[in-house]
Amino acid sequence: MAVDELDTRILRLLLEQPRTSVREYARILGVARGTLQARLDRLERDGVITGTGPTLSPAALGHPVLAFVHIEVTQGHLDDVGDALAAVPEIVEAFSITGGGDLLTRVVARDNAHLEDVIQKLISLPGVVRTRTEVALRERVPHRLLPLVESMGRTARK
Repeated sequence: MAVDELDTRILRLLLEQPRTSVREYARILGVARGTLQARLDRLERDGVITGTGPTLSPAALGHPVLAFVHIEVTQGHLDDVGDALAAVPEIVEAFSITGGGDLLTRVVARDNAHLEDVIQKLISLPGVVRTRTEVALRERVPHRLLPLVESMGRTARK
């Protein structure tokens, strides 16, 4: 989906001030509230804006250990394993991938022993051949989209 300069300004404001009202966003941007609401509705409908809830910290919720677990799956069982992963609460994301493995999961745990328990649970799932785990030591670049939005805004202005 193509975004124009106003879309970019809206997205930047949403990322920088997520708890502001639509009326205040419109005032800051210098556009009519109806215009802003129509843009927000379109951005949601097109899948650009996917949620409005808070961002939670697994560490603050007592799960400071972060690991990436690669899962190799028996051929023909990818969907079954993917469905089974959804039942494991410590898996916060899972992706089908190319390369060394079939699935990549982002797993959080209370400590290393808990992480081992989660990995053992994954290994025991029908269709899982093997896993490979990498533990994150420190976050170097936090999840962010503002630089991408700003880059798109520069492109839209050209």
